[in-house]
Amino acid sequence: MKVLLAAINSQYIHSNLAVRYLKAFTKDLDYDCAILEFTINDRIENILRKIIHHKPNIVAFSCYIWNIEYVVKLSKLIKIIDKDIEIVFGGPEVSYDGYSFLKENDGEYVIEGEGELTFRELIEFKINEYKNFQTNNINVVDVNIIEEGLKKIKGLYFKTSNDVKYTGPRENIDMNNVVFPYDEEDDLQNKIVYYEASRGCPFNCKYCLSSTIRNVRFRDIETVKKELKFLMDKNVKLIKFVDRTFNANIKFAMEIWKFLIEQDTQTKFHFEISANLFKKEEIELLSKAPYGRFQFEVGVQTTNNEVLSNINRKVDFDDISEKVVEIKKLNNIKQHLDLIAGLPGENFNSFVKSFNDIYRIKPEEIQLGFLKLLKGSPMRNEAKKWGMSFSPYPPYEILKTKHITYNELVILKRVEKMVDKYYNTQKFNNIISYFEEKFDSPFEFYRKLSEYFEYRGYFDRSLSSTEYYRVFIDFNEAVIGEESNALKEIIKFDYLLHNKKKWVPEFLNRNSDKNVMKEIKKLIRNSGTEFNMDNFHIEKFNIDISNYLKNREIILKDFYILFDKNNDDKFYELAKIVDLTRIF
Repeated sequence: MKVLLAAINSQYIHSNLAVRYLKAFTKDLDYDCAILEFTINDRIENILRKIIHHKPNIVAFSCYIWNIEYVVKLSKLIKIIDKDIEIVFGGPEVSYDGYSFLKENDGEYVIEGEGELTFRELIEFKINEYKNFQTNNINVVDVNIIEEGLKKIKGLYFKTSNDVKYTGPRENIDMNNVVFPYDEEDDLQNKIVYYEASRGCPFNCKYCLSSTIRNVRFRDIETVKKELKFLMDKNVKLIKFVDRTFNANIKFAMEIWKFLIEQDTQTKFHFEISANLFKKEEIELLSKAPYGRFQFEVGVQTTNNEVLSNINRKVDFDDISEKVVEIKKLNNIKQHLDLIAGLPGENFNSFVKSFNDIYRIKPEEIQLGFLKLLKGSPMRNEAKKWGMSFSPYPPYEILKTKHITYNELVILKRVEKMVDKYYNTQKFNNIISYFEEKFDSPFEFYRKLSEYFEYRGYFDRSLSSTEYYRVFIDFNEAVIGEESNALKEIIKFDYLLHNKKKWVPEFLNRNSDKNVMKEIKKLIRNSGTEFNMDNFHIEKFNIDISNYLKNREIILKDFYILFDKNNDDKFYELAKIVDLTRIF
């Protein structure tokens, strides 16, 4: 019997943990199991062709808000080509309405919730059924026998000739019985590898599906260390923990962090954490982490404590802020802070305040998310209470509430694009600092910039990397109403810091003398320094860049910088390397 586990990921760099769990948990069974991974950017006919090419008896889909429409279409096409192929659905997008989903779509089974045990029992049942047919012990399908057998498998919806049956809920699996889903044959190069040390969440946030699974279960800590060492030895670039609140258990979190800090590895580790839970000893331990080893994702959602109460987040933003700032001062951990627009009780002005509050902390990344009323979440049940209108199509995103309008959400959508492109990439930091001083608040700057993008039609076409820099010159003239040579110098600095080091766009100032540049290079070669000029680019500026970086003060002055062609963010003040007075 052939079973195909199909995963349709949102991006190529992502990997699917669920299908790997299912294969690993059934690897001792006598059946042929294969995994195929695609992305939502793949052509549906190509996915269909590859699935059919495998000639499976069963196709199992991992279903999420980003791929469910694809999965539904594929299922229909599979059935048109071969109605004997059975289809199994699992994952959060089908777990909370298995009956209606199966009733309305092509396919035979929905696995509810955590799927390892249910999938294993279903496959065992199908193997026996398949063997019976192969040996001709059964010539005619006995529907009653099959139904009675399926009813014994908890956590399953299955389709009958005229209805859908549900076998009842299944208890959550012991995390120590979950089989490690990776092996030596896995090609994990250039992939985000997902790992799970615990399941469940101690909190009860109304918008989150994790609130429906309060029972937090941890994997044996020595097993976790062994498995993480295996992934590090495979030179995985990024391991993303999918634990909903990694630091829910301080002892567990600290032991894992200590282990990872002590490793000789280039692997980075991403954790979702609740900053307000941090204790002094945790921060002291984290201060010892190598630079870039850890990344933290902090769900702030809003800085309005009343709104936090509305969604059952029993925290105070001041507590979150205090701990985020402490982590930031360590200067070795990248922090990603999330906000959610459209929460119950939050209006436009409240959200703007939330944005400005977390912006002033200056985390490495800020994500402006938009409330999604997921199937099975308590928030969906309260939609009418808060006057919420949301899309009936995945990802079920908020359209308006009685506190925030659709047009206000559109404004926030545009701001989100600006923040993601300009702030989160960290390639425009000094340009942004130049403009922040010219607006009443950080949000107002991004709002005006987004309005300029909308006016120029930039949201409707692709911009080149250089155009994203040029925008600021035009924006400065059109919105601020001034022309600034100093701004061009700042733009040139940020551009050379993060882009090709030899070529400077013609819209930026280039006033260096070729003969002077030759003399400088000669001076460097004769200085006894280790600078190989093949690896560096010299650029002249009309302002004191060093002073601007330190004090945000513009001083007109001839200033030379040596940019490292091979490394972003690396540059040297030329006057500190050689004595330029020998030339000038």
